[in-house]
Amino acid sequence: MDEKLVFLTICGMGAVTYLPRLLPMLLLSGRRLSPWIARWLSFVPATVLAALLAPGLLCRDGEFTLELDNIFLLAAIPTFLVAWRFKSFFGTVATGMGFVALGRFFFS
Repeated sequence: MDEKLVFLTICGMGAVTYLPRLLPMLLLSGRRLSPWIARWLSFVPATVLAALLAPGLLCRDGEFTLELDNIFLLAAIPTFLVAWRFKSFFGTVATGMGFVALGRFFFS
């Protein structure tokens, strides 16, 4: 492959990754958002996290499943409770990893 094409591809990939993050900051910095927009935007992180987690927790082999042998789904329940109660990133990650390890040790 031509080096110029590789370079242009990397630059293009950087632009399409960086610009969607930069433009809102440039356009909205220094402006006061209406309360309903600020409230709506406050839900975006939780929504993105749920969209990332749901397929891994609820799907196996490309199909929706809610079986009791799904250790990731079972580990997510106490992990969610720890995250909700203590609001600790490290505690949440440690709980999730610990319950998945226990599930693999006892059930696999």
